Amino acid sequence: MPSALQDSSPVPKKKRRVAAIGVGWYGKCDLLRLMQVEPVDVVALCDVDSQMLANAAELITKRGKLEKPPALYSDYRKLLAEAKPDIVLIATPDHWHALTMIAAVEAGADVYVQKPTSVDVAESQAMLAAARKHGRVVQVGTQRRSTPHIAEAKQKFIDTGMLGKIGLVEVYCYYHMRAKENPPITEPPENLDYEMWAGPAPKRPYSALIHPRRWRAFTEYGNGIMGDMCIHMLDTARFMLGLGWPQAVSSVGGIYVDRQSQANIPDTQTATFDFGDLDVVWQHRSYGSTPDPKYPWGVTIYGDKGTLKVSVMSYDFIPQGRGEAVHKDVTYELEEYPEDKTEKDLEKHVAPAIRAHMRNFLKAIDERSKPIADIEEGHISTVSCLLANLSLELGRTLRWDAVNGLVIDDAEANSRLARPYRAPWVHPGVKLS
Repeated sequence: MPSALQDSSPVPKKKRRVAAIGVGWYGKCDLLRLMQVEPVDVVALCDVDSQMLANAAELITKRGKLEKPPALYSDYRKLLAEAKPDIVLIATPDHWHALTMIAAVEAGADVYVQKPTSVDVAESQAMLAAARKHGRVVQVGTQRRSTPHIAEAKQKFIDTGMLGKIGLVEVYCYYHMRAKENPPITEPPENLDYEMWAGPAPKRPYSALIHPRRWRAFTEYGNGIMGDMCIHMLDTARFMLGLGWPQAVSSVGGIYVDRQSQANIPDTQTATFDFGDLDVVWQHRSYGSTPDPKYPWGVTIYGDKGTLKVSVMSYDFIPQGRGEAVHKDVTYELEEYPEDKTEKDLEKHVAPAIRAHMRNFLKAIDERSKPIADIEEGHISTVSCLLANLSLELGRTLRWDAVNGLVIDDAEANSRLARPYRAPWVHPGVKLS
């Protein structure tokens, strides 16, 4: 009989210690998908809404059959110091992404952070610098890169050259998703620490549009439909075509139709991202009909041999002249993961993409490599959208110096790459010159 020293049986893999900061709608979606692809040890949850935190803890404990419920925190700094997680998932409102991600990598964790990376350019630059300085794996939640049918469309029609010479890409969103209400100004609910929720951002008078989930109505906490929806489809176009930085960005738009709502984000916006011999043109409006009901939010790539339409729901290849059109719908995984069928508020068509994104993230951690939506890729797509909003604000085209991270010959634009922080929070941005 072999001795213990000769035993060649595999050593059980130690469970990764996982914490989540921000456990509202998408925070739970991300964490539950991670739990589906690997039996992780969820050690801590953090949220400034005590009711949301308690509900998430109950759900995660039940779904994960956890022996011990996760520790609960209202301050991410205390969580990082005490729970010492290996992995941190961040799904806070956008204005909190930078500080929480930087603190997590400084604490030695690998991070999955929701898109966009930040609400200003200098924050995103600091996030990339921190990830590289501390050698951490950071995956951004631009999961279109891991959407199976989108990856298939790239391989079949882009990589093989079936579209021919590509000269134009349109990215767009025609969802009626901009808030239209004017709820009364009230005191925040008792379960919400509104001071901490606002954090480094301006503290607007509280209304029901601010929490939960509707804070994107305000530029103080996000970057409107551009920062919410364009980043996904711009990033998809960049992924499919292998694009880096745009050399110039221009944008026009404003609040043209709905001027009554509290929302201060544009209801109409067009932006052009100039990649040299290729333009990517974004358009959104939160009213009217969509040009193609099958593609209300998506990417259309035009080549001289064919056109490719891609969305979260499907793709369509339309050949120019001879050839057969090809259609493919999203693949659901409801039988493999039956809990998807009943999970509250889950976008069932997106769940396979999140799972694939999580698997890619875990593989990168094991290999200490860059994941498919590495922080640098998320940084490029985020900053491109931020520059579009800045172009709209300033009323001129912005030429971008990607090496130095500055707008070329535009001191006013560069002065706005970092937004003022509300005391006592300190902006992490790199020095701008």
